[in-house]
Amino acid sequence: MNTIREQLDTHFKTLKLDFFRDHSSTVIQQAVQKQWGPEEILLRLMAGEAQLRADRAGQRRIQAAQFPFLKTLDDFDWTWPKKINRAQIQHLFHLDWVPTHGNLFFLGGVGLGSKSHLALALGYHACQKGHSVRWITAIHLINTLVSAQEKHRLKIELKAFTRPDILVMDELGYMPIDKTAADLIFQVISERYERGSIVVTSNKAFKHWSSIFNNDATLTSAILDRVLHHGEPVMIEGKSYRMKGRIESD
Repeated sequence: MNTIREQLDTHFKTLKLDFFRDHSSTVIQQAVQKQWGPEEILLRLMAGEAQLRADRAGQRRIQAAQFPFLKTLDDFDWTWPKKINRAQIQHLFHLDWVPTHGNLFFLGGVGLGSKSHLALALGYHACQKGHSVRWITAIHLINTLVSAQEKHRLKIELKAFTRPDILVMDELGYMPIDKTAADLIFQVISERYERGSIVVTSNKAFKHWSSIFNNDATLTSAILDRVLHHGEPVMIEGKSYRMKGRIESD
């Protein structure tokens, strides 16, 4: 006949109560020492189980986001950009723009490093706070969708970029794109309009976005009309961060 402990372990495994399984003995020992009642014991175990599941869910969201690497706001170098609105950025990390499907745009020169860092940090923070995120460079997004279109899988592939709460599109405008690519990005933006947030990093101000989208003024206007409806630009000015060591040594 199984002992009570063995029976408990069986139930914990069946119900997938991993924290209960791994920590119930320790919590009970603490309860004896500190004279906790049954409700206190149950509360401690339930709180631990809830936290364990939240941590695992967060890790799944981070993995699903496909970040190239992790960045946080704490390791951001505020001293390097010549011009940056620190208060604005810190407020954006409250994520109150996500429920309203707001869009963010980190705009600045090539090589600053700040734009991608902040976008990655924001995406990582959003994952920790319970939001689904997908990170991708603009060129990788285009290549993925072009390939899907050729294989007649465009609708299926689009879901990967329209379903998450936040789509982070890095490096928009760094390379020229043709009409097909411009149309595909428009599809993503249109599908996400009023349904999900977009975070974009770009080296081009909005007035130059026509050059990004194959100099198609009509398409560019349609894109800007959608993304700026609930959009907030974050302007960053300064010299190339990648050249920082060389500049400081001169």
